[in-house]
Amino acid sequence: MPGTENRLMLLDTASLYFRAFFGVPDSIKAPDGTPVNAVRGLLDFIARLTTDRGPSRLVACLDADWRPAFRVELLPSYKAHRLANAARNIEEVPAALEAQIPVILEVLTALGIAHIGVKGFEADDVIGTLATRDKGPVDVVTGDRDLFQLVDDDRGVRILYTARGVGRHEVVDETVVTTKYGIPGRSYADFATLRGDPSDGLPGVAGVGDKTAGTLITRFGSIDGLLAAVDDPEAELSPTLRRKIADARDYLAVAPTVVKVRHDVPLPDYDDTLPQAPADPEALVELANRWGLDSSLNRVLNAFNPDPA
Repeated sequence: MPGTENRLMLLDTASLYFRAFFGVPDSIKAPDGTPVNAVRGLLDFIARLTTDRGPSRLVACLDADWRPAFRVELLPSYKAHRLANAARNIEEVPAALEAQIPVILEVLTALGIAHIGVKGFEADDVIGTLATRDKGPVDVVTGDRDLFQLVDDDRGVRILYTARGVGRHEVVDETVVTTKYGIPGRSYADFATLRGDPSDGLPGVAGVGDKTAGTLITRFGSIDGLLAAVDDPEAELSPTLRRKIADARDYLAVAPTVVKVRHDVPLPDYDDTLPQAPADPEALVELANRWGLDSSLNRVLNAFNPDPA
């Protein structure tokens, strides 16, 4: 039941609406024939997650800048393969999905769900700031492993990882990170920096995969500790690995800042309380009628206000 322990749920909104767009048939259309599979799918995800996890607070976090300048300046390859227009820094997004994003924002507003995007920052940075400032507990909903870096058992920050589907999401805490990757639970960012991530244009250190990255982070504690070991002839580091890390020194000087989510995003005023009633009922009815969203919106409203019986 929602509202049982002041739990905050943070949605990686783009991750969810991309999953909805590609997972829900495009035969789901508005009365005028416009596809609304991403809108309907996202709403159904919100209803399911709210029912399953019972947050009392909810924020939909947005990419106001999907490829921020501060990251690109440090690492020009960052997300470069996803550019539809390099001159304008525009992401390649299917036209049928792009047309649904404004509808998603209108629906969130009419429902009264807080949604936050901050110019110059990704949704990950908004999530990082909210998660680290909150007193907890916090659930971060995402299909992106990058956010594993936020897990914090002491503060109750965990990831609801949706790679296998929203209904089959995996709860990721420090123990799960350690079990999966053989690293301390809060060391994911340094681990990911070493291993790299082609989906984000992060090359990593050549010849260093998951196993080696995990061993190095466990042994030396951090990227800084590893670089210090490269310069220490007594450090327990094979000649081959010593050379690989030394060759990647320029990359390792900038990549941690690219990989680590920000915790200092200037946030606007917001109310993260799970809405007990729509903020704008008339607008919601109009949106429901125009886009054929009745059933999905009813599921959300019922999830926010479950039958006490």
